[in-house]
Amino acid sequence: MSVIPRPESNEYNDYMGAYISRVPDDGRILEHLESGIEKVKLLVKAMPVHKLDVPHAPGEWTVKEVLLHMIDTERVFAYRALRIARGDTIALPGFEQDDWMPYTHANTRSLDSIFAEYDAVRAASLALLNTFSDEDFLREGFAGGHALTVRAAAYVLVGHELHHLASLQENYA
Repeated sequence: MSVIPRPESNEYNDYMGAYISRVPDDGRILEHLESGIEKVKLLVKAMPVHKLDVPHAPGEWTVKEVLLHMIDTERVFAYRALRIARGDTIALPGFEQDDWMPYTHANTRSLDSIFAEYDAVRAASLALLNTFSDEDFLREGFAGGHALTVRAAAYVLVGHELHHLASLQENYA
Protein backbone atom coordinates (compact mmCIF):
# COMPACT_ATOMS: atom_id res chain seq x y z
CA MET A 1 0.00 0.00 0.00
CA SER A 2 1.15 3.50 -0.73
CA VAL A 3 2.11 6.10 1.83
CA ILE A 4 -0.43 8.90 2.08
CA PRO A 5 0.92 11.87 4.04
CA ARG A 6 -1.20 13.54 6.70
CA PRO A 7 -3.36 16.29 5.21
CA GLU A 8 -2.60 19.95 5.88
CA SER A 9 -5.03 21.85 8.09
CA ASN A 10 -6.43 23.78 5.10
CA GLU A 11 -7.66 20.50 3.55
CA TYR A 12 -10.52 19.93 5.99
CA ASN A 13 -12.99 21.55 8.38
CA ASP A 14 -11.56 22.47 11.80
CA TYR A 15 -13.70 19.93 13.68
CA MET A 16 -12.12 17.13 11.64
CA GLY A 17 -8.73 17.98 13.10
CA ALA A 18 -9.63 16.19 16.34
CA TYR A 19 -10.09 12.97 14.36
CA ILE A 20 -7.11 13.42 12.06
CA SER A 21 -4.79 14.12 15.01
CA ARG A 22 -5.58 10.65 16.42
CA VAL A 23 -4.12 8.92 13.34
CA PRO A 24 -0.47 7.81 13.55
CA ASP A 25 1.71 10.09 11.43
CA ASP A 26 3.25 7.29 9.38
CA GLY A 27 1.26 7.69 6.15
CA ARG A 28 -0.05 4.10 6.31
CA ILE A 29 -3.65 5.24 6.40
CA LEU A 30 -5.01 2.34 4.35
CA GLU A 31 -3.31 -0.20 6.60
CA HIS A 32 -4.79 1.52 9.65
CA LEU A 33 -8.21 1.44 8.02
CA GLU A 34 -7.83 -2.25 7.27
CA SER A 35 -6.80 -3.19 10.82
CA GLY A 36 -9.04 -0.80 12.75
CA ILE A 37 -12.24 -2.75 12.40
CA GLU A 38 -10.75 -5.77 14.17
CA LYS A 39 -9.83 -3.62 17.17
CA VAL A 40 -13.42 -2.42 17.41
CA LYS A 41 -14.80 -5.95 17.10
CA LEU A 42 -12.46 -7.34 19.76
CA LEU A 43 -13.45 -4.62 22.21
CA VAL A 44 -17.19 -4.92 21.61
CA LYS A 45 -17.23 -8.73 21.63
CA ALA A 46 -15.52 -8.65 25.04
CA MET A 47 -18.29 -6.48 26.51
CA PRO A 48 -21.14 -8.03 28.47
CA VAL A 49 -24.16 -8.43 26.18
CA HIS A 50 -26.39 -6.42 28.51
CA LYS A 51 -24.20 -3.32 27.94
CA LEU A 52 -24.75 -3.26 24.17
CA ASP A 53 -28.31 -1.87 24.22
CA VAL A 54 -28.03 0.51 27.18
CA PRO A 55 -26.42 3.96 27.02
CA HIS A 56 -23.69 4.62 29.59
CA ALA A 57 -25.45 7.87 30.57
CA PRO A 58 -28.79 9.55 29.86
CA GLY A 59 -28.90 11.09 26.39
CA GLU A 60 -25.93 9.10 25.12
CA TRP A 61 -25.91 6.41 22.46
CA THR A 62 -25.74 2.68 23.12
CA VAL A 63 -22.80 0.61 21.88
CA LYS A 64 -24.89 -0.62 18.96
CA GLU A 65 -25.88 2.94 18.11
CA VAL A 66 -22.24 4.03 18.19
CA LEU A 67 -21.38 1.20 15.81
CA LEU A 68 -24.13 2.20 13.38
CA HIS A 69 -23.02 5.83 13.61
CA MET A 70 -19.48 4.73 12.73
CA ILE A 71 -20.79 2.77 9.74
CA ASP A 72 -22.96 5.65 8.53
CA THR A 73 -20.12 8.14 8.87
CA GLU A 74 -17.78 5.86 6.96
CA ARG A 75 -20.30 5.66 4.13
CA VAL A 76 -20.63 9.44 4.04
CA PHE A 77 -16.89 10.09 3.97
CA ALA A 78 -16.21 7.34 1.43
CA TYR A 79 -18.91 8.85 -0.79
CA ARG A 80 -17.36 12.29 -0.37
CA ALA A 81 -13.96 10.83 -1.30
CA LEU A 82 -15.46 9.19 -4.40
CA ARG A 83 -17.16 12.36 -5.60
CA ILE A 84 -14.09 14.52 -5.01
CA ALA A 85 -11.66 12.00 -6.50
CA ARG A 86 -13.78 11.84 -9.65
CA GLY A 87 -13.51 15.59 -10.05
CA ASP A 88 -17.02 16.47 -8.96
CA THR A 89 -17.19 20.20 -8.28
CA ILE A 90 -20.64 20.26 -6.70
CA ALA A 91 -20.50 21.18 -3.01
CA LEU A 92 -21.66 18.23 -0.93
CA PRO A 93 -24.06 18.78 1.97
CA GLY A 94 -23.32 18.05 5.60
CA PHE A 95 -25.36 15.58 7.62
CA GLU A 96 -26.88 15.55 11.07
CA GLN A 97 -25.86 12.39 12.88
CA ASP A 98 -28.40 12.76 15.68
CA ASP A 99 -31.26 13.03 13.20
CA TRP A 100 -30.16 9.77 11.57
CA MET A 101 -29.91 7.70 14.75
CA PRO A 102 -33.59 6.79 15.26
CA TYR A 103 -33.67 5.34 11.75
CA THR A 104 -30.71 2.97 12.20
CA HIS A 105 -32.77 0.49 14.25
CA ALA A 106 -29.49 -0.28 16.00
CA ASN A 107 -30.90 -1.68 19.22
CA THR A 108 -33.23 -4.12 17.45
CA ARG A 109 -30.39 -5.62 15.43
CA SER A 110 -28.06 -8.44 16.37
CA LEU A 111 -24.39 -7.74 16.85
CA ASP A 112 -23.65 -10.24 14.06
CA SER A 113 -25.86 -8.23 11.70
CA ILE A 114 -24.12 -4.98 12.61
CA PHE A 115 -20.66 -6.48 12.20
CA ALA A 116 -21.62 -7.98 8.82
CA GLU A 117 -22.64 -4.51 7.67
CA TYR A 118 -19.47 -2.99 9.13
CA ASP A 119 -17.36 -5.57 7.27
CA ALA A 120 -19.14 -4.85 3.99
CA VAL A 121 -18.80 -1.09 4.32
CA ARG A 122 -15.13 -1.37 5.29
CA ALA A 123 -14.40 -3.69 2.36
CA ALA A 124 -16.09 -1.22 0.01
CA SER A 125 -14.15 1.73 1.49
CA LEU A 126 -10.85 -0.08 1.12
CA ALA A 127 -11.65 -1.21 -2.42
CA LEU A 128 -12.47 2.38 -3.36
CA LEU A 129 -9.49 4.03 -1.66
CA ASN A 130 -7.09 1.48 -3.15
CA THR A 131 -8.08 2.64 -6.66
CA PHE A 132 -7.03 6.24 -6.09
CA SER A 133 -3.78 7.65 -7.45
CA ASP A 134 -1.52 10.01 -5.51
CA GLU A 135 -3.08 12.83 -7.53
CA ASP A 136 -6.59 11.68 -6.60
CA PHE A 137 -5.77 11.82 -2.89
CA LEU A 138 -4.77 15.48 -3.27
CA ARG A 139 -7.89 16.50 -5.18
CA GLU A 140 -10.03 19.02 -3.32
CA GLY A 141 -13.76 19.53 -3.18
CA PHE A 142 -16.28 20.95 -0.75
CA ALA A 143 -18.37 19.13 1.83
CA GLY A 144 -20.46 20.54 4.63
CA GLY A 145 -19.49 24.07 3.60
CA HIS A 146 -15.72 23.52 3.85
CA ALA A 147 -12.81 22.38 1.72
CA LEU A 148 -12.07 18.66 1.85
CA THR A 149 -9.40 16.64 0.08
CA VAL A 150 -9.67 12.95 -0.62
CA ARG A 151 -6.77 12.21 1.70
CA ALA A 152 -8.40 14.22 4.48
CA ALA A 153 -11.57 12.15 4.04
CA ALA A 154 -9.47 8.97 4.32
CA TYR A 155 -7.80 10.24 7.48
CA VAL A 156 -11.18 11.14 8.96
CA LEU A 157 -12.36 7.55 8.36
CA VAL A 158 -9.52 6.24 10.52
CA GLY A 159 -9.53 9.04 13.09
CA HIS A 160 -13.28 8.87 13.60
CA GLU A 161 -13.03 5.15 14.29
CA LEU A 162 -10.15 5.73 16.72
CA HIS A 163 -12.18 8.43 18.48
CA HIS A 164 -15.12 6.09 19.02
CA LEU A 165 -12.88 3.17 19.95
CA ALA A 166 -11.43 5.30 22.76
CA SER A 167 -14.91 6.41 23.80
CA LEU A 168 -16.18 2.82 23.90
CA GLN A 169 -13.17 1.77 25.97
CA GLU A 170 -13.68 4.62 28.39
CA ASN A 171 -17.44 4.33 28.79
CA TYR A 172 -18.23 0.64 28.35
CA ALA A 173 -15.18 -1.60 28.76
